[in-house]
Amino acid sequence: MLETADQPIIPHLTEEHRQLQRLVREFAQREIAPIAGALDESGEFPTDTIRKLGAMGLMGIEVAEEYGGAGMDTLAYALAMIEIAKADASHSTIISVNNSLYCHALDRFGTEAQKQRYLVPVASGEKIAAYSLTEPMSGSDAGTMASRAVLDESGKYYVINGRKSWVTSAPVADVVLLFTMTDPALKHKGVSAFLIDTDRPGFMRGKTEPKLGIRASATSEIVFEDYRCPVENRLGAPGDGFKIAMTVLDAGRIGIAAQALGIAEAAYEAALTYARQRHAFGSPIGSFQMIQQKIADMKTRIEASRLLIYQACAAKERSKLTGERYTTEASMAKLFASETAAFVTDETLQIHGGMGYSKELPIERYYRDARITRIYEGTSEIQRMVIARHELSLR
Repeated sequence: MLETADQPIIPHLTEEHRQLQRLVREFAQREIAPIAGALDESGEFPTDTIRKLGAMGLMGIEVAEEYGGAGMDTLAYALAMIEIAKADASHSTIISVNNSLYCHALDRFGTEAQKQRYLVPVASGEKIAAYSLTEPMSGSDAGTMASRAVLDESGKYYVINGRKSWVTSAPVADVVLLFTMTDPALKHKGVSAFLIDTDRPGFMRGKTEPKLGIRASATSEIVFEDYRCPVENRLGAPGDGFKIAMTVLDAGRIGIAAQALGIAEAAYEAALTYARQRHAFGSPIGSFQMIQQKIADMKTRIEASRLLIYQACAAKERSKLTGERYTTEASMAKLFASETAAFVTDETLQIHGGMGYSKELPIERYYRDARITRIYEGTSEIQRMVIARHELSLR
């Protein structure tokens, strides 16, 4: 075990972790990797493989078995995310939303009735979930959102109106965890969370986004027009939405860090293979010092990312006992791993030269997929702000 005075222990992998890692790796390379390129081209949602992942327990890894999950820990989730992302980042994005953003919120803040109705079918992979915080003019600043939920005269329903943007899995989602304003005067403290059935009147799916990367992970706007949401579908108390959203994003950042590491590992392995096989001037290009420098830098950043992710996983596990936040650990892991993914995919493309720029190889897909990891679940700029404010004791 590795430990410092002010940081949590970094866990070693147990045999259970290693078995899961092998199982997910074999499935991902056998079932997902061969179709990843075609899905990237078509943008088709991978329904069949997602259902298989659900049957394996990977759509609710940390959720207790009684609620349809696998009952494993945060490190198991991160290991699964890494292996799935190595095969295809789109699949890992879908898994991330279900696990980190939706299931974690229900598991932490849901009532027993809400868990039975809305957690069990998602954690078991029977249904697909979405998470909706962002609006066209409201991203990192949730206090400015324009959507509204107003309690009607009966006191039994909230009437919801507004438009949300960049909602991952929205085109196929059966249920959405929605954050919207119930008391605009309170700004971010007036945000509340709701569980939205997408088959009810007043819910509409907007335009699907034509994205640069993770193209098989469907993303669209969602629109509410006098949508009537039962009061019992509010998650937490009125005004708890921002707290829930930020708590869930801590978990989400660990997932995206793991995704970024998976993309980086896939690119790095391709760079190693090419550096050994490609010859120039009578020698493998891996024998050239400039290539060796790239390999050394990529490997070092990948392993540093792994340690930060493991540290964040340990911090989250500890928080289950103490209730303390693990925001800084999650932000550091997400920041460094996402920027590592950008660095490694860029260097891998450079090592491959013209072939790296061609769609005949998956290198350019890795490059495109890596870009989003520096944006969602909080941009790199937001992560730096979070880390610095913690270190400076600014709140």
